Amino acid sequence: MGSFKWINCFIIFNFFSFSISTNFLDEAKNPDVFDWMVKIRRKIHENPELGYEEFETSKVIKAELDKLGIPYRHDQVALTAVIAFIGTKKSPFVALRADMDALALQEKVEWEHKSKVPGKMHACGHDAHVAMLLGAAKILKEHEKEIQGTVVLVFQPAEEGGGGAKKIVESGALENVSAIFGLHITPRFPIGEVASRPGLVYARSGFFEATISGKGGHAAFPQHSIDPILAACNVVISLQHLISREADPLESQVVSIGSFQGGSAFNVIPDSVSIGGTFRAFSKESFMLLRQRIEQVITGQASVHRCSSTVNFFDEEKPFYPATVNNDELHKHFQNVAGNFHGINKVNDILRPSMGAEDFSFYQEVIPGYFFLLGMQDPSQERLASGHSPYYKVNEDAFPYGAALHASLASSYLLKLQQKVEG
Repeated sequence: MGSFKWINCFIIFNFFSFSISTNFLDEAKNPDVFDWMVKIRRKIHENPELGYEEFETSKVIKAELDKLGIPYRHDQVALTAVIAFIGTKKSPFVALRADMDALALQEKVEWEHKSKVPGKMHACGHDAHVAMLLGAAKILKEHEKEIQGTVVLVFQPAEEGGGGAKKIVESGALENVSAIFGLHITPRFPIGEVASRPGLVYARSGFFEATISGKGGHAAFPQHSIDPILAACNVVISLQHLISREADPLESQVVSIGSFQGGSAFNVIPDSVSIGGTFRAFSKESFMLLRQRIEQVITGQASVHRCSSTVNFFDEEKPFYPATVNNDELHKHFQNVAGNFHGINKVNDILRPSMGAEDFSFYQEVIPGYFFLLGMQDPSQERLASGHSPYYKVNEDAFPYGAALHASLASSYLLKLQQKVEG
């Protein structure tokens, strides 16, 4: 009798998942919802804000939530975060997350809604993530009486290096949440396709900056100076030896220097040089060893060239990101919901983890979490630029899929939890 009840619940759950996902996509494609999402995204895109500076973005989000009659936390969670609630306001709780910070890039895409802020742009789709989560909120609010628990909407600051997710976790805002879902829009896959994998998805990541100090002087007489540029060049080369000569060739690791600054005149040896970069690895042991060796190499090479050095790993400002690891059970849930989703053409399996990083991992350290990619490439159009490019564009036609999937994953997960309790 018990097994019959379980099978019956499973059939009901799958039918419910299919029917709500179909309805949600139709609702998300309705011009009242789609055009509204596009308008919000373009407004945010025109006014990009960097990590922990998203005050105006937060105001836009709160204003739209107010119009929808969706309550949210008023206290300052992670400075600019907005945490909203739809449903019974009681257990169980499931969360949906959208990051909302921009990048320090000058936009080079000429269009009507180009960034109005010099040196800042949404070059990674976070403006689209906010719009889609608001779209999901609008849909879920229409079905609030059917929700078997509470959907928590997490509008998160400072994903791009600032670890906004870490601050939200530390605030206790998600203490009672049973699971959390997050997505990232991508040109890697066509519209109507999604992709993810169970287990390891993205690497651990950290930043560092070093100042190498010598003694400045006239470039015609280097013997009277202590050249920090020469020392810094040797540091950069030696750091690459950590990967080619110390790391296991079968274990992926990365050290990349992205910043090298020193001097402003052709005929002057400067007093100091600063370099900065990122390091990444999958395992915690390899990551921490890499951190240790980076400091040793910088200090040692500077000393060889008669220079002094300081190394900063930004432990507070730019906390190390853990590895992004998808929960196995949530992977099954994602496959079931996305596979039954009317309009999703293909659910792709990402074959191997990436050396990219995602602060969604901070949630996954304390809550079962699942992160997936949403395709936005139109095969009949030009290939879209990848993230962190000044030529980055978003195909807004993907918005209904993201909003509807968000809504479907959360509502069906709560139904699944409710059936477990009743079973």
